[in-house]
Amino acid sequence: MTAYVLQRLALMLVTLFAIITLTFFLMHAVPGGPFVSDKMMAPEIQAAINAKYHLDDPIWVQYLNYLRGIATFDLGPSFKYAGMSVNEIIAQGLPTTLKVGVLALICVVSLGVPLGIVAALNRNRWPDTLVMVIATIGVAVPSYVIATVALYFFALRLGWVPTFGLDDWRGYFLPVFALSGFWISFIARLARSSLLETLQMDYMTTAKAKGLKPGQILFKHGLRNSLIPVVTVLGPVVANLITGSFVIEQIFALPGIGRHFVLSITNRDYTAIMGITIFYAAVLMVMIFIVDMLYLVLDPRIKYREAR
Repeated sequence: MTAYVLQRLALMLVTLFAIITLTFFLMHAVPGGPFVSDKMMAPEIQAAINAKYHLDDPIWVQYLNYLRGIATFDLGPSFKYAGMSVNEIIAQGLPTTLKVGVLALICVVSLGVPLGIVAALNRNRWPDTLVMVIATIGVAVPSYVIATVALYFFALRLGWVPTFGLDDWRGYFLPVFALSGFWISFIARLARSSLLETLQMDYMTTAKAKGLKPGQILFKHGLRNSLIPVVTVLGPVVANLITGSFVIEQIFALPGIGRHFVLSITNRDYTAIMGITIFYAAVLMVMIFIVDMLYLVLDPRIKYREAR
């Protein structure tokens, strides 16, 4: 098991290094610079700013300096927010994104998995049909459409929730609903198909032949194996939710990481773009690593292969 964990950690570091390198050179390959939009800026002032941020250094020098900063967890200064670093921008938006993301994650797990189980246990009956119709609509309709329609009806027409911001506790309802709607539907469909496949396995038939109770067969033998695909998907889902949805945060004017990322693209704030991208990649890899560790609990065959 130790060798497996070390192998996964080494792969994470190599992948993160590749993402940092690719992001850096792609951003520097974009024509122009972070200050080209300031057309009224005198050439002398622009040259002084480039010298201040070391933008006039050779590309390989900038790359090594950026790697040195990453090694000390310094993502560099923001080019557009005076006196702020990218670390401060992420720290400023992370609490809001975490609150909305964690609430959305709770909804995804507590609704998606049970709905899939109910649909699988009532195959070809009305609960299955109802769940699949709702799940199909949730998967087919984009999140920004759900957000816009919900905003119009529940905020503008009915006035039940505020239109933007999180000043009121009711402000969490629409962002969480729009953010989790797609993933609830996706997890429900995945849990249903995975459980239906598991229920047809030979060991499930053997468990029934032994006279085990239906609840024991379902929870001890069925769910544990059928949840492996769900856990696989939940890794990227968690990373997506806790790092924010760019569109949802923009629609509801939430001061989260996603909104900062959109603004950094609009402002051509290259260090912010690179820093948030690297932060998102790091969170995604951590969640995938956690999923790999959960495999050791859900699938004993991995332990057996490592032991061999």
